[in-house]
Amino acid sequence: MEDAIKMLGLKLPTDPRWVNIVEKNVEDILTDHAFCEQKAASTAISFIVSFPEYSDLVTEMTALVKEEISHFKMVHDKILEHGWTLGRDRRDDYVLKLVTFFPKGGSRTTQLVHRLLYAALIEARSCERFRLLSEQLKDKELAEFYRKLMVSEANHYTMFLGFARQYGDRKEVDQKWQDLLTFEAEIMKDLSKSESIHG
Repeated sequence: MEDAIKMLGLKLPTDPRWVNIVEKNVEDILTDHAFCEQKAASTAISFIVSFPEYSDLVTEMTALVKEEISHFKMVHDKILEHGWTLGRDRRDDYVLKLVTFFPKGGSRTTQLVHRLLYAALIEARSCERFRLLSEQLKDKELAEFYRKLMVSEANHYTMFLGFARQYGDRKEVDQKWQDLLTFEAEIMKDLSKSESIHG
């Protein structure tokens, strides 16, 4: 797990006891996960709408929308397999706290870089959580399901971070990324206590 943390740049690993919470609340975690995938697709669409002049970004986000919606379907199918129905979406305190870090405003490029860094970090944390589930869940079928999704999340994280470095000043972007990682670690100290992907 330490290798995964190092690879993703995260400064604080998830409390492994979080998996015990997931084991007892699989229906809730799948509902939360489904909405995370839906929000990821919505985020990709918002990049297209807000920054249409960045053609390479638009191209990648178009592909990402399709991938994230396919993941939503995979999670929804898993919910139906258990005889459950998709529950209601709940507020994501992790994301709500995370996106307060950078000041509002600034140039379009600055806003784009900040949004890309947020997206990269959300994907990195999801990847770390999926890795934990793939290694620790007693339900081997569900563990394998998360192992496959973990690979996608890692690719998304590197893509978003790569775009941030491409569009912004590399040195400045790398410093912002480190500062955001430090802030995220503080948020994580109060989390890992609920049956949600980021909570």
